[in-house]
Amino acid sequence: MNLQPLNNRVLVQPKKAEEKTKGGIYIPETAQEKSQEATVVAIPTSNCPVAVGDVVLYDSFSGTEITVNGETLLVVKIEDIIAKITK
Repeated sequence: MNLQPLNNRVLVQPKKAEEKTKGGIYIPETAQEKSQEATVVAIPTSNCPVAVGDVVLYDSFSGTEITVNGETLLVVKIEDIIAKITK
Protein backbone atom coordinates (compact mmCIF):
# COMPACT_ATOMS: atom_id res chain seq x y z
CA MET A 1 0.00 0.00 0.00
CA ASN A 2 1.38 3.41 -0.95
CA LEU A 3 -0.46 5.38 1.72
CA GLN A 4 1.27 6.58 4.87
CA PRO A 5 -0.53 8.76 7.44
CA LEU A 6 1.17 11.94 8.61
CA ASN A 7 1.60 13.68 11.97
CA ASN A 8 -0.53 12.07 14.67
CA ARG A 9 -2.77 9.93 12.43
CA VAL A 10 -3.02 6.14 12.05
CA LEU A 11 -4.59 4.17 9.18
CA VAL A 12 -6.81 1.32 10.39
CA GLN A 13 -9.08 -1.30 8.84
CA PRO A 14 -12.34 -1.49 10.81
CA LYS A 15 -13.67 -4.91 11.79
CA LYS A 16 -16.80 -5.93 9.91
CA ALA A 17 -20.07 -5.53 11.85
CA GLU A 18 -21.73 -8.68 13.18
CA GLU A 19 -24.27 -9.96 10.66
CA LYS A 20 -26.07 -12.32 13.02
CA THR A 21 -26.55 -12.74 16.75
CA LYS A 22 -25.22 -15.61 18.85
CA GLY A 23 -28.73 -17.07 18.69
CA GLY A 24 -28.60 -17.16 14.88
CA ILE A 25 -30.85 -14.20 14.10
CA TYR A 26 -29.65 -12.19 11.08
CA ILE A 27 -29.30 -8.44 11.62
CA PRO A 28 -30.22 -6.20 8.68
CA GLU A 29 -27.42 -3.93 7.47
CA THR A 30 -29.34 -0.80 8.53
CA ALA A 31 -29.54 -2.06 12.14
CA GLN A 32 -25.93 -3.22 12.50
CA GLU A 33 -23.82 -1.31 14.99
CA LYS A 34 -20.65 0.34 13.74
CA SER A 35 -17.63 -1.53 15.06
CA GLN A 36 -15.06 0.33 17.14
CA GLU A 37 -12.47 -2.42 16.71
CA ALA A 38 -9.87 -2.21 13.96
CA THR A 39 -6.49 -3.51 12.78
CA VAL A 40 -3.68 -0.99 12.30
CA VAL A 41 -2.60 -0.91 8.63
CA ALA A 42 -0.11 2.00 8.58
CA ILE A 43 1.48 4.38 11.10
CA PRO A 44 3.41 7.65 10.79
CA THR A 45 7.20 7.48 10.75
CA SER A 46 7.43 9.25 14.11
CA ASN A 47 7.36 7.54 17.52
CA CYS A 48 3.95 5.80 17.67
CA PRO A 49 2.43 3.79 20.57
CA VAL A 50 0.89 1.22 18.19
CA ALA A 51 2.43 -0.95 15.48
CA VAL A 52 1.17 -2.28 12.16
CA GLY A 53 -0.95 -5.38 12.82
CA ASP A 54 -2.11 -4.32 16.30
CA VAL A 55 -5.83 -4.62 17.05
CA VAL A 56 -7.17 -1.44 18.65
CA LEU A 57 -10.37 0.17 19.94
CA TYR A 58 -11.12 3.72 18.83
CA ASP A 59 -13.67 6.39 19.79
CA SER A 60 -17.04 6.13 18.09
CA PHE A 61 -17.66 8.72 15.37
CA SER A 62 -13.93 9.41 15.00
CA GLY A 63 -11.77 9.37 11.92
CA THR A 64 -12.20 9.88 8.21
CA GLU A 65 -13.38 7.00 6.05
CA ILE A 66 -11.49 6.46 2.78
CA THR A 67 -11.49 3.80 0.08
CA VAL A 68 -8.17 2.43 -1.21
CA ASN A 69 -8.10 -0.34 -3.85
CA GLY A 70 -11.78 -1.09 -3.12
CA GLU A 71 -11.07 -1.51 0.60
CA THR A 72 -12.69 0.75 3.21
CA LEU A 73 -10.15 2.17 5.67
CA LEU A 74 -10.29 4.77 8.42
CA VAL A 75 -7.77 7.50 9.25
CA VAL A 76 -7.94 8.23 13.00
CA LYS A 77 -5.92 10.41 15.34
CA ILE A 78 -3.64 8.59 17.74
CA GLU A 79 -5.50 10.36 20.57
CA ASP A 80 -8.76 8.68 19.43
CA ILE A 81 -7.32 5.20 20.00
CA ILE A 82 -8.68 4.07 23.35
CA ALA A 83 -6.89 0.75 23.85
CA LYS A 84 -4.76 -1.95 22.27
CA ILE A 85 -6.28 -5.46 22.36
CA THR A 86 -3.89 -8.28 23.20
CA LYS A 87 -4.71 -11.96 22.96
